[in-house]
Amino acid sequence: MKRAIPTVGLTVAVGLFIADQLTKWIVTGPLGIDYLGAYREITSFFDLRFVQNIGVSLGLLRAESDIARWALVAMTGAIAIGVCVWMWRESNRADQVALGCVLGGALGNIVDRVRFGYVVDFADLHIGEWRPFLVFNVADAAITIGVLILLVRALLIREKPGKASANEPVEKFNA
Repeated sequence: MKRAIPTVGLTVAVGLFIADQLTKWIVTGPLGIDYLGAYREITSFFDLRFVQNIGVSLGLLRAESDIARWALVAMTGAIAIGVCVWMWRESNRADQVALGCVLGGALGNIVDRVRFGYVVDFADLHIGEWRPFLVFNVADAAITIGVLILLVRALLIREKPGKASANEPVEKFNA
């Protein structure tokens, strides 16, 4: 059976990729927040702050050499390909949207790592001096939201069973 193109998931991925790259350009270009230590206070709990992220989530797997950088690009690229394959096989639209979030975010961060050698992070949520999150970007938020949707759907949401009910016997087929 031929699967339909996951239009919803791909649209989400492309939209988030564009939003990620556009926001990074706005922050580092027109707003001029493009060097370490540069920031602009937006509200009492949100700043735009330039950070060069050479690792992945939570500062893990820091790519401090060119070999590590390209290994991280290859690993993230392999994950993006896996997500794309999963999306193509997925028939549930909510899962396609979640996978589109992960794919769009991964692609946005891959482009940064290829272009600059690091990922541009800029969103700094805080309460006073307490920072419950590391500085992040649209791609990071999209990946996090996509993974959370997948986890909630996998752990908490049960699909309605087909025509057979739980009380009906299951037919066994002899080979």
